[in-house]
Amino acid sequence: MSGIIRVYKRNDEGVLEFREAWFDEDYSQFVMNHGVVGHQSKTEETDVGDAAAAEGLMDAFAVQCAEDGYAEIPESEQFWVVAQYALKTKDGTDRDRYLEEKAKDALISHLAWRGLGIVDRSEFSDAKLNIFCLTPDVNKTVNAIKVCIRGEDLDFTKLSIGAAAAGENTFKLKHSAKPANSFTL
Repeated sequence: MSGIIRVYKRNDEGVLEFREAWFDEDYSQFVMNHGVVGHQSKTEETDVGDAAAAEGLMDAFAVQCAEDGYAEIPESEQFWVVAQYALKTKDGTDRDRYLEEKAKDALISHLAWRGLGIVDRSEFSDAKLNIFCLTPDVNKTVNAIKVCIRGEDLDFTKLSIGAAAAGENTFKLKHSAKPANSFTL
């Protein structure tokens, strides 16, 4: 099965909306999630007999989305937003790895339920923890990251956020808890 279908379109007012669907094998449910990008989405679950029935619903969902003008946004048209933590050691400690897992898990959920993209990966480099998020909307994602990190009590005082268009290597500083005017990975 195809995993998750995630598509977007701008409505008549120019507001970016999203729809996504997947088959939750644990609960044998077809799940549809939709809403305005950056806002908590609405979710509908449908009990499904088996994977073949779920595949049929996924196909129908994809067709309906295409008919309604929704489409995937290619990675080349999205943005990278990096949540970065300053660390005390070059390679991070066990405590930093715990922070990495907690922050990644919180961000995966927080961004997904708002149509703000995915957490692609995380890495430790040069006394920094970088969590890379691929998103269709930089400003809403920066705000969502700040809200999420604060809400999860994940050391907001060490957080910086940078952003760049996909394919670019120069990140612009979007937020820093400490005085700074540049962002480096």
